[in-house]
Amino acid sequence: MNKYSIWLRTSKVKSMDSEQTVMKPDDAYASPLHPIVSQIGDLASAGEKMIERLRRKAFLPESRKGLNVRFGIAEVAQLLGCSTNRIRMAEDDGRLPPAPASENGRRLGYSVEDLLNMREVLGASPARAPMDVPAMIAVQNFKGGVGKSTVTTHLAHYFAVQGYRVLVVDCDSQATTTTLFGFNPHFNITREETLYPYLSIDPTQADLLYAVKPTAWPNVDLIPSNLELFDVEYELAAAGADGQSVLAARFRKLKQGLLDLARNYDVVLLDPPPALGTISLAVMQAANALLVPLAATTPDFCSTVQFLSMMDQVIGQLIAAGIEVDYQFVRLICSKFDGNDPSHAMVRSIMEQAFGPALLPVPILESAEISHAALRMMTVFELEKPVGTAKTHKRCKANLDEALGQIEQLVRQGWGRVAPAREEDVLHAAL
Repeated sequence: MNKYSIWLRTSKVKSMDSEQTVMKPDDAYASPLHPIVSQIGDLASAGEKMIERLRRKAFLPESRKGLNVRFGIAEVAQLLGCSTNRIRMAEDDGRLPPAPASENGRRLGYSVEDLLNMREVLGASPARAPMDVPAMIAVQNFKGGVGKSTVTTHLAHYFAVQGYRVLVVDCDSQATTTTLFGFNPHFNITREETLYPYLSIDPTQADLLYAVKPTAWPNVDLIPSNLELFDVEYELAAAGADGQSVLAARFRKLKQGLLDLARNYDVVLLDPPPALGTISLAVMQAANALLVPLAATTPDFCSTVQFLSMMDQVIGQLIAAGIEVDYQFVRLICSKFDGNDPSHAMVRSIMEQAFGPALLPVPILESAEISHAALRMMTVFELEKPVGTAKTHKRCKANLDEALGQIEQLVRQGWGRVAPAREEDVLHAAL
């Protein structure tokens, strides 16, 4: 038994007609299902239909996710690090188009497309230099319920608002991230549109460009997932005695494919499965940074410690097998933190003592606004207006900007840069 068999064990049976090893989900499937067991498929089918109904209701009239968020001139100035006067002057002299307005002359606010154009015209783009290595961040934890996909999607949209070019790669066959981007993985995504044709034992694609889909955000692309991506795990498990060399080849192949794509992006966000399988290991090797979200509860803390311990052992095995693993940074971020809950404060204090500076100082706060947005298959950055109170929305948005901004700073540090200075700060410093 090789060292990979621990996480790749699965059922194998010999074919009646040949000596070839073939995959079978379970011997029980060879006979008619028990009536109670057959209900599982009915429940799954009913659930998928309901997801599609929710998606259609959320994204009417075209049943496809749109982006209608608008930014006021003061918010745009803050994002660009300039004054509102500089924006108005650029509009007056023709460098920027006139401010969008309604028929009665009221300012409508700037769209994301407007914001990206303003960054280019005013020289406020944060894009990496050609020689800078794109940040390839794996957002991973084996503990469920920590908000891994929610963190990934919010982080993608945060980077988008800041002006970065982002690629999100959903490597999880549960496809939560794909769903949050407005695609129904059951009805809208086929196996051929996932990583499967590239990673399978008999690949039909030589690169990953085929899988890249545009999203509602003009500077965010997605490689989607669906349940059939899990077939990769079965196939690699069936590789037989040569499994170790096949796995090593697949690890290197995913990394090379992502590196080729990353030339067109500043940040690549990888959402791997919440388990130590083949795809997770390939993602861990392909990434150059690791972000671990965890909730402020004792079970989450204990589970995360086990995850880190397991990762340490696996990375050691990968390196021993000649598979390079190197991270620019490894950070943990506390998610779903309730500042009014004494138990959360106690566990967070334990985290600080255990993890030290590896734990990001600003947690992501538990907020009804995040839950309300998720119900609409959106992030807080996509909401046109507050779902709850304006105060709750503002507080949630400010927290997300601060918490996710910590990760942006780590990325910029990797490029040898600091955050661009705001004009107001420069003026105050000069006085």
